[in-house]
Amino acid sequence: MRDLGDDRRHESGTGDGGPLTAAEAAVLRGLLASLPLNGQRLKAERYVRGLLSVRGRKTLRSVAAQFDGASAQQSVHHFISASPWDWTPVRHDLARHAQRALAAQAWVIGTTLIPKTGPHSVGADPQQTPLGTVNGQCTVGAWLASERAAVPVDWQLRLSARWTADPLRSRASVPEDAAADTVETCVRRAVAGLAEIRGVPRLPVVVDVPEAGGMPLVRILAAAGRPFAVRVSPSLPVRIDRWELPAYGDLLRTAGDLAESLPHLRQQVNPGDGSTTVAAVPVVASPRRREPMTLLGEWCPERRAFPRLWLTGRDPSGVAAALRLTRLTAVVERDLVEVSDRVGVRDFGGRSFPGWHRHITLASVAHLMAVSARGHRRAVTRDRSPAQERDYRPVI
Repeated sequence: MRDLGDDRRHESGTGDGGPLTAAEAAVLRGLLASLPLNGQRLKAERYVRGLLSVRGRKTLRSVAAQFDGASAQQSVHHFISASPWDWTPVRHDLARHAQRALAAQAWVIGTTLIPKTGPHSVGADPQQTPLGTVNGQCTVGAWLASERAAVPVDWQLRLSARWTADPLRSRASVPEDAAADTVETCVRRAVAGLAEIRGVPRLPVVVDVPEAGGMPLVRILAAAGRPFAVRVSPSLPVRIDRWELPAYGDLLRTAGDLAESLPHLRQQVNPGDGSTTVAAVPVVASPRRREPMTLLGEWCPERRAFPRLWLTGRDPSGVAAALRLTRLTAVVERDLVEVSDRVGVRDFGGRSFPGWHRHITLASVAHLMAVSARGHRRAVTRDRSPAQERDYRPVI
């Protein structure tokens, strides 16, 4: 990861949040340059600094405590929940900078549950999880990821029918064109949004949302010409490619059955993190449209659970390269906990739909700043003695 600054850190004052180097402060100003008004840019910068420096939950009140003046809380609340600035240009600038800083290898799209204690936070509804029903928000995030780090760039908030009808629609300032969504709809919208970000290479797309990994999504990615790996459910119907496996005709089976029932297609593959057992089954989207794909079923040696199933394009670089893409989901999961949660991605408690998007956008900017500082700390650690490292104070 490219370094965003040197080790000459300065204290920027209690009203401006956490300490940043001059180079990091310049990067932060660049990420917020699309905001049209100088006052908006100043408030956004202070908000990000607050997210980086405040201990505990990053509520509007705790972040406002980093601002000057008796009316700071009201000012911050208005800036996040009611001020009419557009978060999309900020996200696009974030994507371009994160791509350069991370040398990202792929986009990773996945869901994140944000638990809520009550029903009033925008989008909060009972959510089904493997551990039971949890009240909270269901979000879909698009992350730029490399083997070293991942940064969230774009977010979708799934809304149920009750949030797209009055009085909740008006109360939460939900736009008129927003409709009740499924997770699959949010994933498709996230995929479509990638094409709108200029200045970022056409990277592979990894979708780790089994309930949304159907053939329509795979066809969209294939038609866009993007390399992809889409996590699919064992119950997904798939059709064997009879041109590759003529003995089976165009047999239609579930993905789980195919992965389990063709042991002669299993192989040992090392994608870089150790040998693993993989079944690579050639399949097609339909008997009339021969879109060659590979169904990958991977058995994890540490557990006897059903194999993880992925649909990928017929990648000439091979199975190992496709599996390396799927490993980026673990980087996202790690950095969600180690970085995003620390800078308050899940901490917005307001009722405003635009407010949620603005907060999570600035929290994503803070995430990039924190990841860059973490990379700098690791580089410094390699060059320091243990005694010097004990004296080194990180950014967050």
